[in-house]
Amino acid sequence: MALIGAAAVFAFIARDLPDTRELWRSAGGPKITLLAADGAPLTLHGASIGAPVRLADLPAHVPHAVLAVEDRNFYHHFGVNPVSVVRAAIANIRSGDVVQGGSTLTQQLAKNVFLSPDRTLKRKTQELMLALWLEHKFTKDEILTLYLNRVYFGAGAYGIDAASFRYFGKPARSLTLGEAAVLAGLLKAPSRLAPTNNPVDAGKRGRRVIEQMVAAGFLTEAKAAAVIEKPIMLSGDRFSAAPYFVDYILSEVRSATGAVDADLVVHTTFDRRLQSAMETGFDAGFARAGDAISNAQGAAVVLGADGAVRAMVGGRDYAASQFNRATQARRQPGSAFKPFVFLAAAEHGAAPLTRVDDSPLRIGKWAPDNYNSKYYGDVSHAAALALSLNAATLRVQENVGRASVRRIARSAGWPAALSPGPALGLGVDAISPLGLAGAYAPFANGGYRVAPFTIRRIETSDGAVIFQRDGAFEDLAASRGAIASVNVMLEGVVEWGTGKAAAIPGYAVAGKTGTSQNNRDAWFAGHAGGLVCVVWVGRDDNRPMGAVTGGGAPAQVWREIMVRTLPPRYVAPIQATL
Repeated sequence: MALIGAAAVFAFIARDLPDTRELWRSAGGPKITLLAADGAPLTLHGASIGAPVRLADLPAHVPHAVLAVEDRNFYHHFGVNPVSVVRAAIANIRSGDVVQGGSTLTQQLAKNVFLSPDRTLKRKTQELMLALWLEHKFTKDEILTLYLNRVYFGAGAYGIDAASFRYFGKPARSLTLGEAAVLAGLLKAPSRLAPTNNPVDAGKRGRRVIEQMVAAGFLTEAKAAAVIEKPIMLSGDRFSAAPYFVDYILSEVRSATGAVDADLVVHTTFDRRLQSAMETGFDAGFARAGDAISNAQGAAVVLGADGAVRAMVGGRDYAASQFNRATQARRQPGSAFKPFVFLAAAEHGAAPLTRVDDSPLRIGKWAPDNYNSKYYGDVSHAAALALSLNAATLRVQENVGRASVRRIARSAGWPAALSPGPALGLGVDAISPLGLAGAYAPFANGGYRVAPFTIRRIETSDGAVIFQRDGAFEDLAASRGAIASVNVMLEGVVEWGTGKAAAIPGYAVAGKTGTSQNNRDAWFAGHAGGLVCVVWVGRDDNRPMGAVTGGGAPAQVWREIMVRTLPPRYVAPIQATL
């Protein structure tokens, strides 16, 4: 009768046990872990989930530190420690409530993955039952691996790898003994002991872990003394969230994976260092430009020459507006389109010194004007682009044919529609900053069309690859000679033309300013050091910005971003010879 009664009790308690068939999946439905190019996790909704790590990839002192303070007899029990259970039961009876758990590491895993944190007898019994099941189903190393990848370490970090990046700015496989001790010490009270909020108590707890490692035989006293004397330095990443980038890439993940129902690990192109430089430079550029753009919005994007999106800013304040102007805004690029006119001409044999007439022009009933109605007469192609002369540019366009201009722009990667009319060469067809950056990439990579991308690989949490990007270069956009010819002219834009504000000492900067009609949009697009960067400034309501042009605020913002992005180069002083 006693056995029947016990079986009935257990059956009642087990009737609403959670489904254990997909243990490796996170609770609450499929989870997406975004990893930067260096493996650091990106923050999602205030939480960062690290990449799954194998026990074999971690230094031995990482699991040893955890076992020393959480479950020293982990490898010797069957999922439940009877001595601890009895001790906890006595304490609970004395207090009249559940105040101690006596949980093994396996029980903690069962609680973290399957159950609520409620301190009830039913939940504790379910925890025990699941722990026994885990021990029967998995090896000890597999259980420890699951635990290290799921446990919470405070400050929004779930899993040992996320915690390592959050507090020390590096992957878990590189943790020192002292750092591992600090992380293991957080498990007792992760929110209270997080070193970002409570470094003193986190340090004391870490020292306690070292002492426990000695007592457990994982560490000698001499080694422990040496570790305790060495300070632990925090180096968390302020820019790990990058909200505009995260929002954009989540939409890309959904497109790439469709209806895949699994926890996903997404390896992205995001570069934390470049994002830091971009955000700082973006703010500095707006501050430098002053009142002229104080009420304007902005966006910026940095691409590698292969089209990899390395950094992104979609607006001046994500909290105020989540609209991503780098990817969602479609605005007229103005003269930033002109390089494609001259690229088409270069493909037809024109050179930077080829001459063209810059005088008042009429095409049908349309009579476009130069900036400030200033004309220069007979000029070179290089001067026409550097000074952004409308009349000269349109004569080049009409000479090579609009169809040739549209064809070369599309070949370069222009993703938007292109108008058939004569205003084509003045950049009247709207495009996003990301789209324009992709179209400029051939100027940085020797002439190859690329499609901007943010995802290199997507895996399920158990390592199955469901998306892999193979190759970045799609096709030849233009001949190397034509690309080189236009790059010479784009360098002239910065050296002596409308883009002088974008110059960076030690670098050959090739770029183009752009200003749409009535100064509604202002751009600077260009490349230096193998990176493409596009900056847009404008108002969300599309109102004019007064005297703001691409050679002003956008060029200044572009320079502030790139001067922080590119490594400094020594420029030798010019010496006079006698």
